[in-house]
Amino acid sequence: MTLLGVLEGLVGALLLFFVPGYAVAKALFPEWRVRGPQGGRRLLEIVTLSFVMSVGLTVVVGFGILDLVPGGFAAAWSDPVLEAVLAAITAVALVAAFFRGAFARTPPTGLSVAEGKGEEGAWELSRELERLGRDERRLQHALRVSSANPAESARLTVELDSVRAERDALRRQREEEYVT
Repeated sequence: MTLLGVLEGLVGALLLFFVPGYAVAKALFPEWRVRGPQGGRRLLEIVTLSFVMSVGLTVVVGFGILDLVPGGFAAAWSDPVLEAVLAAITAVALVAAFFRGAFARTPPTGLSVAEGKGEEGAWELSRELERLGRDERRLQHALRVSSANPAESARLTVELDSVRAERDALRRQREEEYVT
């Protein structure tokens, strides 16, 4: 195998498995940078997304060429239709990425998620509801155990009602936030 053959294989592999997906990813997410404290994670995301998108593009383009071109295509250097289409997609995506600021020194701002009601997130809400559920079960158990002492039972009943009211208020508030 000659050096030219190895170079052609390397360029072909990059064109099929990385470059088109990278160009499309940069066009879609121009604000992604591989710097800062999250740089390693972002690099992994970019490489993975580039590989998956390139493979997907190759499959879709290859299938499209098989259906649209009368003679189909031969995946050979003598008939590089697939490679030409992938290179064209890469060029268009790189131009789009350039105009969206993907290669600028300062990254463009990402899409801002509208902050509003319910911003504490599902994780925090589920943790709070779980805590209230534990308190409710603890108080129910304490009520069953302390049936001999009426003063203690009354105090536990009031506390149990308070926990249930807080849980119901949280659920009602969250449901109202989703309705509006």
